[in-house]
Amino acid sequence: MKLPLFSKPKMSVYLILLALVLAAMVMLHRCSNNPTHPDRSGGDTIEVAIGYAPMSLYMYDDTLGGFEYDLLRLISKHYGVAMKIRPMTSFSESLDMLDNGLRDIVVAQVAATTELKENYLLTDPVFIDRQVLIQREDSTGNITVRSQLDLAQRTICVVKDSPTVSRISNLAREIGDSIYTQELDKSQEQLFLLVAAGEVEFAVINDKIAESMAKNHKGVNVNTAVSFNQFQSWVLAKSDTTRLRMVNTWLKGIQSTPEYKTLHQRYF
Repeated sequence: MKLPLFSKPKMSVYLILLALVLAAMVMLHRCSNNPTHPDRSGGDTIEVAIGYAPMSLYMYDDTLGGFEYDLLRLISKHYGVAMKIRPMTSFSESLDMLDNGLRDIVVAQVAATTELKENYLLTDPVFIDRQVLIQREDSTGNITVRSQLDLAQRTICVVKDSPTVSRISNLAREIGDSIYTQELDKSQEQLFLLVAAGEVEFAVINDKIAESMAKNHKGVNVNTAVSFNQFQSWVLAKSDTTRLRMVNTWLKGIQSTPEYKTLHQRYF
């Protein structure tokens, strides 16, 4: 279901979104020109597309961070793997680049859904997350949607071409009523900000992103889950079975190191 174009957004939202875009551009320049590990093989550098999100990749002051970003760097250092880590502009575009051989791995906070498994290879779980509803509270702290049943006949904004679309479709069947989705070509953080500014009423994003952003946005409720806990995995091309086994071996091996335990404690 398509909604009318948004009304003129508040200037503060545009400024915040612009800041996110500029930060991503800076990170893209840094990551593209500074591979995680020197390319020793002349052609075996692994091209990684990574999403801009608190658990994946973020910039704080002048520092790059994020659990998955730091995990990739740890794998690169521990196993001597040459990597180029490139921030993605959108999940769907990164999948297209994966299909065309321009990227080897897509790292984003996406659930390991059945639909995604049908078209791509997924690594062993990297961490566990779930999807939650983003909505505003009124002046007394009340919310419109208190349970999944309250989503009947409502429209929810989701990231374009993300697995969330199929999750909402499944949820509609579970509650026996229609739930409409509007797919926007924006990041999960941007969807959160649109709800916070009153530009859209509801959105669904990952819980860890929601919790992180809610700390700085009073009056935004992130407590209504729309899915069970879900495995978060990295995505590879359907034919790339050899690399999948290799990455899974890296993930399993790195988890037994003291460096990984320190990394895990830092983020979880």
